[in-house]
Amino acid sequence: MPPRRRAINPVRTRLEAGDTVISGWLTTGSTLVAEAVAQAGFDAVTLDLQHGAIDTGEVLGVLQAIATTDTPALARVAWNDPASIMKVLDLGAWGVICPMIESADDVHRFVRACRYPPVGVRSYGPTRARLAYGDVYAAAANDQVLAIAMIETRGALDALEEIVAVPGLDAVFVGPADLSQALGGPPGADWLDGPVPAALERVLERCGDAGVHAGIYTKSLDYARRMRALGFRLLTVGGDLDHLAFGMQHVLDGMSAPARSGG
Repeated sequence: MPPRRRAINPVRTRLEAGDTVISGWLTTGSTLVAEAVAQAGFDAVTLDLQHGAIDTGEVLGVLQAIATTDTPALARVAWNDPASIMKVLDLGAWGVICPMIESADDVHRFVRACRYPPVGVRSYGPTRARLAYGDVYAAAANDQVLAIAMIETRGALDALEEIVAVPGLDAVFVGPADLSQALGGPPGADWLDGPVPAALERVLERCGDAGVHAGIYTKSLDYARRMRALGFRLLTVGGDLDHLAFGMQHVLDGMSAPARSGG
């Protein structure tokens, strides 16, 4: 039998060492795409179950495809729903990104769903997680699974200090499109002006004070590098469909350009 991987979360290990984690972002339920993204060499791959087109029944296959590599998987769930949170953890995700968090109470409910008793309410039944990480998984899970709350609303900004102070919260992840809309701007990412940059500085300050890691979704390499320089440590640069469309357009643009002479 092949050796099982240890019940140690590589994403947590990197973050606690002060390293940057670059995560691929999956919006499709294709196991072939998931395997290709995982093979690319990202530090992690995140399944988007909120806005992505990944059905609940496809999650297991996608996680198994990612597991053909050593790349750890995270999952953004659709809502702060304990059943959904526990399910993706039982199937082997090493962390959960929870959207639309707006209060310390929201975070308490989220974190408790990620932890086994006595510190949480996660029901025991790590069906695939135990197969993937061994019988020691249950004993290690509370210390290894990452609970990541999204900051993307005015309510979240208003309660930011209380949110990051909740015990067991490991990181926050900024959703720039919703955050921009919440602050009176248009949806979108990679903001250099308007209300979002000041909000990002505030997120970094509060996270630094609380010892909580900060992450953000970006769309371009230049902006991702800028966010890394500011102090964000969990970064996504576009998703699978973005890179597919970009690659196709790059080919079409190249074929439309005048041919070079010689050689």
